[in-house]
Amino acid sequence: MEPQVAELKQKIEDTLCPFGFEVYPFQVTWYNALLPPAFHLPLPGPTLAFLVLGTAATFDRAFTPFLQSRHLRQLTDPEPPGVEIEVIADYGVHPNRRPKILAQTAAHVAGAALCIHPRYGGWCATRGVVLLPGIEVPDLPPTKPPDCFAFHGRDWTYQEAVTPQERYSEEQKAYFSPPPAQRLAFLGLAQPSKDTSSPSPELPFTTFRPKKPQNASRAPGWVSPSVSPPASPGP
Repeated sequence: MEPQVAELKQKIEDTLCPFGFEVYPFQVTWYNALLPPAFHLPLPGPTLAFLVLGTAATFDRAFTPFLQSRHLRQLTDPEPPGVEIEVIADYGVHPNRRPKILAQTAAHVAGAALCIHPRYGGWCATRGVVLLPGIEVPDLPPTKPPDCFAFHGRDWTYQEAVTPQERYSEEQKAYFSPPPAQRLAFLGLAQPSKDTSSPSPELPFTTFRPKKPQNASRAPGWVSPSVSPPASPGP
């Protein structure tokens, strides 16, 4: 891996890995080459990008501490000094509802996964892409993803296509089983009000009880909750 890519990858990992995320570099041209023009990223082909993958650990290290903190508000994207950065979440859409990023395609070209991850099986999810406009890496070598296909996603059996390093907890499976529109009800939350000036509601965790984080500190960033997770080595 090129020194510049390795250095930037390490900086992103220092922020995201403690929260259970992994990152994989790729060139924009690899992504654009697999898609029709309507889905292309409007950047030069050699532009450096990173696929962000959430592992099973992300739920307890990032998601539940975020809910426990009750900071239900829009987060701002981090921007390292001297580096222009653009973050696209996997759920981002244009005004016409066209996806801003096809996360599975990005995972494929980044060598992270092709439906099945080589270490986590199906117990992971693509969460977005970090773009670094102005940083071009034409000599970055591509990485081939594992070649397998996903079936039986609803009953959690395809996740076991390989022996995973870790699995979703029963609590996490219960949260992700309903369609996204029903998950607020699962958490015991009312539908969010359009009045963003009102204070965040109390969270009556009835069926869903997040684990209390061990350390409390501010952690800025797109996917960083306001409570730091237990320290853990990067992947």
